Amino acid sequence: MERQRWLPLEANPDFLKQLGLLPTWQFGDVYGLDPDLLSMVPRPVCSVLLLFPETEKYESYRLGEEEKIKSLGQEVRSEVYFMKQTISNACGTIGLIHAVANNQDRLEFGPGSALKKFLSESSSLSPEEKAKFLEEDESIRVTHESSAQEGQTEAPSIDEKVDLHFIAFVNVGGQLYELDGCKPFPIVHGTTTEDTFLENAAEVCKKFIARDPDELRFTVVALSKV
Repeated sequence: MERQRWLPLEANPDFLKQLGLLPTWQFGDVYGLDPDLLSMVPRPVCSVLLLFPETEKYESYRLGEEEKIKSLGQEVRSEVYFMKQTISNACGTIGLIHAVANNQDRLEFGPGSALKKFLSESSSLSPEEKAKFLEEDESIRVTHESSAQEGQTEAPSIDEKVDLHFIAFVNVGGQLYELDGCKPFPIVHGTTTEDTFLENAAEVCKKFIARDPDELRFTVVALSKV
């Protein structure tokens, strides 16, 4: 069966609002990863999203990282909400879902929230089952398509190849997790705290940038309390 394709999604702040997330926490740009620029980001921060180019250098690193983790193992807490990506161009939506799903104790949802309903009904599913559940969720698909059309730049064709990718960073149980639906499992990046989470996530983002020093297409946004 042909894989579903969605329009690529920008970091559209109205997307989560349309799905019923109340604006007590909002995404904002992180203008740089140095301490002075990180200090401008409102606190607390509960999630960070990174948009980056999928280059040959990144692919080479990703494959090596995957083999290393499979060989050495890692401990992932059972309460981490993680889903696979089976829909082309859905990484933006999946990144937002990862950010929200792992912070439900902090975030607030309006009555009848389609996102809250999706999270409640999918929480016990496997990463692969969550992916299938998203494929069948019409309300999130329609909201994704609408938000993609309303982005600041003209939406590309649904069939156009896009080499930019969204991932999320979250703090679950004092561990910093990288959540990427195109990877087979969450990536543990060590310990973190509420106070140091943004700085810890920024250090991981710096490594992505350092692996592709000739690339400029990196964007970081943080989900902060308003």
